[in-house]
Amino acid sequence: MKILVKRVYEAPSAYDSFRVLVDRIWPRGISKEAAHIDLWLKEIAPSHELRKWFNHNPEKWEAFKKRYILELDAHPQTVKELFNAADGDALTLLYSARDTQHNQAVALKEYLEKSLVSTQ
Repeated sequence: MKILVKRVYEAPSAYDSFRVLVDRIWPRGISKEAAHIDLWLKEIAPSHELRKWFNHNPEKWEAFKKRYILELDAHPQTVKELFNAADGDALTLLYSARDTQHNQAVALKEYLEKSLVSTQ
């Protein structure tokens, strides 16, 4: 399964597939129609507490990923829901953060790719 990561503010492209918003809060300044999402899976986003603690601070990136992985491991049904919703298609994980390298979609992609490898 191919997994892409993209900012929700970027226009959809031909390379996008099943588009999933992985933010807990709806992104500012974009309508649901303009976002072109197939699924908004709030439950897979980091908890409010973790999100506030991280605050997109690159110095906390590695610790954030470890904590986020623990949250994902504690809710395997949500990860399964994401895989089931994609139904074998490629996924495009959408996020709203300005930082393109240190955000939950990047961490989630890494987690999902490792999950796919371990199940094969």
